[in-house]
Amino acid sequence: MKTQRELITINGSHGEGGPALFRTALAMAALTQQPVKVHHIRGGTRKTGIQAEDLAFIHALESSCAAELEGAEISSDELIFRPQRVPQPVSLKLDHQLFERGNHPGNALILTHALLPVLSRAGGVSRITAIGETYNPHALTYDSFENVTLTAHRHQGIYAYTRMLLPGFGYAAKGEVSTEIEPSQPNGLQWEHRGDLVEVGARIVTSELPPTVCERGAAHLERLGHEHGLTIDVDPILLESRTPGAFVTIWAQFEHGIGCGTAMGARGVRMESVVNQAFENFMAWFKSDRAVDPFLADQLLLPAILAKEPTVISTNRVTSRLITLGWVAKQFLPIHVTILGMEGEPGLIKVQPVS
Repeated sequence: MKTQRELITINGSHGEGGPALFRTALAMAALTQQPVKVHHIRGGTRKTGIQAEDLAFIHALESSCAAELEGAEISSDELIFRPQRVPQPVSLKLDHQLFERGNHPGNALILTHALLPVLSRAGGVSRITAIGETYNPHALTYDSFENVTLTAHRHQGIYAYTRMLLPGFGYAAKGEVSTEIEPSQPNGLQWEHRGDLVEVGARIVTSELPPTVCERGAAHLERLGHEHGLTIDVDPILLESRTPGAFVTIWAQFEHGIGCGTAMGARGVRMESVVNQAFENFMAWFKSDRAVDPFLADQLLLPAILAKEPTVISTNRVTSRLITLGWVAKQFLPIHVTILGMEGEPGLIKVQPVS
């Protein structure tokens, strides 16, 4: 392991070059107590530099680790993060919109999940209330976080419990999610073969729409399941929020695996079409023989790196993000992270802990 005084330098445009690289670099710095400099932050994205969502994450880690910061401001291309103590439990309310005026994107679940590996090693219970989007396409959403991500993390020995106080649908929404993170010791996973099917579940949520919209979605999903020989336990929920919205999440749990598919409603799109899209996304993973979907594979990597035991996880699609996060972790620890499979194809993730 590198010494405390040695500054690790990370190019934020490496690989996928997005915010996940940046968050992982800071989390690894906090966990290993090694200072880090990240330059060309979000260099692989259209909008580069530190964003309001990033500042909320930075200041949460600063509070936990009493970190010294250089460059922690909006649009900064470079940040130096020097942790001064091992992670400590925190109780924080995080609102990325406090750091920049106007409506700016920020996902409450991504922010919470990025902190989870660090705060699980803090030696006490942490309580995070995050304000931001809770339902948005192509991002972590509340129902997948609660039913898929946290379920998989419990298999890894990480325990967190969450509650949605207010849903937030779409860009720059101000939903609110409260999560309690317990002190945990991650363990390895042997999820190469997923085993027998345990259950298939789904949640259809609507807000400020006629109740019949949610009911139609549930009935259509049950029909789709029947056509494919699946019994789906559908949970239709009517929510109250500041704006109308609809979201569908479908998941399946196996003996040694879990994954999901999602879709978000839009103005003028029938609920049956939203259900069809979510089901199609779900089946892309479900019909494979792989343990986890590609998005969950990314989320499981950092806890696997912290575990004392080896991990093997199969996924139906290797992503650029997965490859990038493995590279980031190896800048901090002499750990073996092997990803077998080409980007965009099925793959196998192997993590061998530091001896």
